[in-house]
Amino acid sequence: MPSETKLKTVEELRARFDGVRSAILTEYRGLTVEQLSQLRRELRNVSAQYKVLQNRLAKIAVQDSPLDGLRQYMKGPTALALTRKDAVALAKALQSFQKQHPELTITAGCVEGQVIRASYVKALADLPTREVLLAQVVGTFQAPLANLVQTLEGVLRSFVSILDQLRAKREAS
Repeated sequence: MPSETKLKTVEELRARFDGVRSAILTEYRGLTVEQLSQLRRELRNVSAQYKVLQNRLAKIAVQDSPLDGLRQYMKGPTALALTRKDAVALAKALQSFQKQHPELTITAGCVEGQVIRASYVKALADLPTREVLLAQVVGTFQAPLANLVQTLEGVLRSFVSILDQLRAKREAS
């Protein structure tokens, strides 16, 4: 029979996992408490959380949830980085921390209910930021309009030039 404390922990984990859009499972072996605190601060800056897990209880908590696919990767000292917002920002923050502290190992991830391998998490981190992508989309829409404006300006400039030449010719005669 499970203890009341363990049942409460599982319920707290389920509540924390509820509404999570993206999660990245990591192994933190070799990191100090100070380094883990630094990682938590960096993840808070991108609206994410970092939770060290008891694998047995976490496997129960993720059962029948969008994070269920991560159960198979929960082995050894694991922690879960969670966000309800931007998965790319989370992946970038973890990759940035990992460059400074190679002891942190990214095991797997779950984005919008899809389980992804560690290599895909790295690819996700290499994507441009949301703002850059939006700027690229705006630039793509803006380029044809800018070309149209330049073409119309050229036609108007030519028309005005012709009218000016006609005016000058009439004044001369």
